[in-house]
Amino acid sequence: MDSATSDRATLSDTADNGLKIVVVGGFGVGKTTMVRSVSEIRPLNTEETMTRAGEAVDHLDGVQAKTSTTVAFDFGRITLDARSVLYLFGAPGQERFWFLWDRLFSGTLGAVVLVDTRRLADSWYAIDRLEHHGTPFIVACNDFGGPLHSEQQIREALDLSNDVPLVECDARDRSSSKYVLITLVEHLAALSAARLRAAEAAVPEAAADAAALAAAAPTPEPAP
Repeated sequence: MDSATSDRATLSDTADNGLKIVVVGGFGVGKTTMVRSVSEIRPLNTEETMTRAGEAVDHLDGVQAKTSTTVAFDFGRITLDARSVLYLFGAPGQERFWFLWDRLFSGTLGAVVLVDTRRLADSWYAIDRLEHHGTPFIVACNDFGGPLHSEQQIREALDLSNDVPLVECDARDRSSSKYVLITLVEHLAALSAARLRAAEAAVPEAAADAAALAAAAPTPEPAP
């Protein structure tokens, strides 16, 4: 695995701006792998060995070879500059741990929905919850060597609007995972710029409406 993590990557004393991104998706789509591949520190993970007891509650279709699973969340860190640090949280994919997601979404700038194109339906819940919370997100298709799908086919299967970025990646590869995060940050910046333009456009429009109302108002008669 291409990973450049280090136990000695200490946090700078000048870092005072923490940013949060969450990686979500279905069971076994590579969330832990993505956090591990880009984190500058040895990631905190809560992986446990899967047992026969879990077979009755975890859907293993398409991931029969999986031997461990996240039971809480993954956590990694990337230093952006002297003041800004990006914190990465990987959410557990099993349905029995979905109750943790709402708390993980709290305070996040945006999210990466990681999908396995062999099991696209497993990503519907993640997208639904992000839309429910109003959390901006992009979709990244992790390469598992499955059948190829066109971008339009994937968008239709996930009911994605054209303004949601859709990229391909290999979560094992550091540069590929970094590209996914950069795409998300660029998407967040574009959304922020669009909101700012809308706010600036609304100010003169509101002023014009107020002036029109004032002009249309009847002139008060002088007091006798």
